[in-house]
Amino acid sequence: MDMNFDVKAKIEELVEKIQKDPALLKRFQSDPIKTVEGLLGVDLPDEKLQPLVTGIKAKLAAGDIGNVLGGLKKLF
Repeated sequence: MDMNFDVKAKIEELVEKIQKDPALLKRFQSDPIKTVEGLLGVDLPDEKLQPLVTGIKAKLAAGDIGNVLGGLKKLF
């Protein structure tokens, strides 16, 4: 795989896959680097994957916050 791919687009794609699959989410939470490597199908140095992992974690956290806020709106 070419490392010149669009990081933002790749993060979006991987977040979507992870959110749809609870087992994959659990695996990502326990070993994010290996999980991302598996999803990409490449073996890269951890420092190359870290920006993707960080972006995915941020997106997943933002999604959780959105779900919580959505639930709070229903209370009022």
